[in-house]
Amino acid sequence: MSLDAGQTSQNGSENEPKGMSVSSKESGRYCWVCFATEEEDREAAWVQPCNCRGTTKWVHQSCLQRWVDEKQKGGNMGKVTCPQCQTEYIIVFPNMGVLVLMLDTVDSFIYKGCPFMAAGIVVGAVYWCAVTYGAITVMQVIGQKEGLAIMEQADPLILLIGLPAIPVALLLGKLIRWEDALLNFMRKNINKIPVIRSIPPFSGFRIDIGTSTRPESSTENDMPPIGSHTSATRVLCGALLMPTISTFFGKFFFDSVKSNFHRTVLGGLAFIAIKGCLKIYHKQQNYIRQCQRKILDYTESNISMYVRHHRREANRNTAENP
Repeated sequence: MSLDAGQTSQNGSENEPKGMSVSSKESGRYCWVCFATEEEDREAAWVQPCNCRGTTKWVHQSCLQRWVDEKQKGGNMGKVTCPQCQTEYIIVFPNMGVLVLMLDTVDSFIYKGCPFMAAGIVVGAVYWCAVTYGAITVMQVIGQKEGLAIMEQADPLILLIGLPAIPVALLLGKLIRWEDALLNFMRKNINKIPVIRSIPPFSGFRIDIGTSTRPESSTENDMPPIGSHTSATRVLCGALLMPTISTFFGKFFFDSVKSNFHRTVLGGLAFIAIKGCLKIYHKQQNYIRQCQRKILDYTESNISMYVRHHRREANRNTAENP
């Protein structure tokens, strides 16, 4: 508001007619906020708060107070500078007594400390949620009675450190991309084993350059990388649901195992192996599909074929999801 006002006043002074005396206006007082002169309001208090000269030298005390309130946004501790010369205004407050000073200090301390307090509350809530999750996981994996007995006999410090470490370990384990490493190894070495490369699931693990649609001068570096669709929510859900899924697979595949802990561990390993194999197969098939793609000529026949293909796909999706 005031910045535009100051600029307007300066521009106005530059565009004034020659008949008007600029020196007379500069010698008088002219408020750059409300554009009032000293003759229009002789009882108003004036102030020269900065190093400005000319039409922006003087300003009403009340107008400047409103402008400072607008810049401080309801507070009284922020620094305010002149929009023209960037001089910091000298703002002083009357002495309101020791009690007001103490209240201002407490209010400032609370204002500055609340973000740290809120962060501590969030961290504490996450920590105790991790402790609760770890305790539930122990009872789920080992058994309710056995888990309670172990936690009752354990040292409290070990529980406070070990229980929240369980979800952290699950999250870190979820971040290990062993499927990609195994897939790269199989792509490089599967063709060296004649027996395995003849099996249908493994027969497409390596694509010869000559049989693909890529140029014969292409190398393996020109091939598309291993695609992966991951997200933070997917990693979090997969890690935290791992004990429950392991328990289910253990009861389904290894029901004859008496120990609940051994059964859950075997179920988790079975789930990881099955999921890893399916993931490797799916990535390899997408890899093959991407390697064998090609770009057609932009002709009328190819355009019509492309449009018909997309229409069939749209009709199929509509029929499947009415």
